[in-house]
Amino acid sequence: MQTKGKFFDDVAKVAGGAMGTLGGMKQEAESAVRQRVERLLSDMDLVPRDEFDAMAAVARRAREEQEKLTVAVKELEARLAKLEKASGTKPAAPAKKARVKKTTVKAKAAKPTAKPTS
Repeated sequence: MQTKGKFFDDVAKVAGGAMGTLGGMKQEAESAVRQRVERLLSDMDLVPRDEFDAMAAVARRAREEQEKLTVAVKELEARLAKLEKASGTKPAAPAKKARVKKTTVKAKAAKPTAKPTS
């Protein structure tokens, strides 16, 4: 009877040791994978989440301000049209946008060094 109990105790000790070893291996594997993923992400030059959230907030505020300004401009245009109509003056022509002259650099064609033969 004593040998059966000792056998099961030994098996339990071996199984417990194996579980501890497997747990350690799992942690090492997870750590190695995490390091590789972090290195890959840093090489990809991705934006950290906190910076993304900050820029999203800035963009949101800018959009809200732009919408407020659009409404204000429309109100001012309506008031101007109303004043012009009441005074009987001709509406002002919209201001012309300044033209920016685009300059392009043309590549010179290479001149042939040898004359073609006919």
